[in-house]
Amino acid sequence: MFDFDMLGLSPALNDALSRNGFKEPTPIQNQAIPLALEGHDVLGLAQTGTGKTLAFGLPLIDRLLQSPGKPAPKTVKALILAPTRELVNQIAESLKQLTDGTRIRVSTVVGGQSINRQINFLSRGTDILVATPGRLIDLMERRAVDLSSASYLVLDEADQMLDLGFIHALRKIAPALGTPRQTMLFSATMPKQMEELSAAYLTNPRKVQVSPPGKAADKITQSVHFLEKPAKPRKLREILSMDTDALTLVFARTKHGAEKLMKGLVADGFNAASIHGNKSQGQRDRAIKAFRDGTINVLVATDVAARGIDIPGVAYVVNYDLPEVPDNYVHRIGRTARAGREGEAIALCAPDEADLLRQIQRLMKIDIPVASGEAPEELTSGGGQGRRGGPSRRRGGGGGGKPGGFNKGAGGGAAKPGQARRRRPRRRAA
Repeated sequence: MFDFDMLGLSPALNDALSRNGFKEPTPIQNQAIPLALEGHDVLGLAQTGTGKTLAFGLPLIDRLLQSPGKPAPKTVKALILAPTRELVNQIAESLKQLTDGTRIRVSTVVGGQSINRQINFLSRGTDILVATPGRLIDLMERRAVDLSSASYLVLDEADQMLDLGFIHALRKIAPALGTPRQTMLFSATMPKQMEELSAAYLTNPRKVQVSPPGKAADKITQSVHFLEKPAKPRKLREILSMDTDALTLVFARTKHGAEKLMKGLVADGFNAASIHGNKSQGQRDRAIKAFRDGTINVLVATDVAARGIDIPGVAYVVNYDLPEVPDNYVHRIGRTARAGREGEAIALCAPDEADLLRQIQRLMKIDIPVASGEAPEELTSGGGQGRRGGPSRRRGGGGGGKPGGFNKGAGGGAAKPGQARRRRPRRRAA
């Protein structure tokens, strides 16, 4: 392990790190930064919330500070691609903290914002451009940006870019960049297609991995409630009523479902907002800012936000609907227990979601502890993979569920808004 000030970074960058409270690197930073500073292509595998932005951002900024001259009009020195608008904004915000007071200019281009405004500021050139692939393609087709002088490429959350179908956009963008260039690819998982992507765009990459794919952060306490689907709204309100001051992120499967759920919570007196694909960028930005500031304390989201929210204060993640892709469960719960804090992830599992839970447990090689309700037979008779310490212990008033379904009494009684509420004690992971 080393301290940041032992890396030989530029004085301006060391000052920025000190000013923002960074003292020593995280494991992924510890491994990736020296390799990147030496100019190697880097393939980094790490779960969300482990500090990947600094892992590629620090060496990138350091090398740009050593490169003389301002970018020419419309040109870019370094390109960072990310799959969602929220993640683009998060990356840019982190980099701007480090480049404050330097000549390095960080710009963003995402959909949902004025393309004419983006054309205008790109006309002056930028050192680091953080972009979503779709909007960048639009700007390239309008000849508003010239990537031929970009000598650095970063693909962040590359596995999600593949999931969202951005591989075709990447095939258009990558050939437009300058050569030779340094390429860094960071991902939370390593599916087969990711190996093909690495082979296509990285040259003799150094691979760094700090946790196995599918592993959640150690400080996340997980639990699952088994219940019938109609009992979910009541159970969610019960959970939210136990700690009304905490920041809670609730995940729904669809845009319509997220909006309906949010409106129902607001009608019941909860301070909630939502973000999903039907919201404008301005609406999404305002909701995230209000959540970050604590103006609202319940944010209902679809997976568009699973890797785009970096708010250390998120205490709880509730999977109201289980994701259809097991990896997304890991990304969702990675929104809590950030920056060394503890967090709690709570899943609500209806009978038709039992197979989704089984896939999640197989990926994570654990049995998620049961908080209430009765686990279905497929999960208790060998359905869970790689159990830790034997069968999951049951929490709460589960009771015996009837065959083929879950205990309908597992929903519990919700405290009414305004009623005295108790704070739920922290529990340690089983």
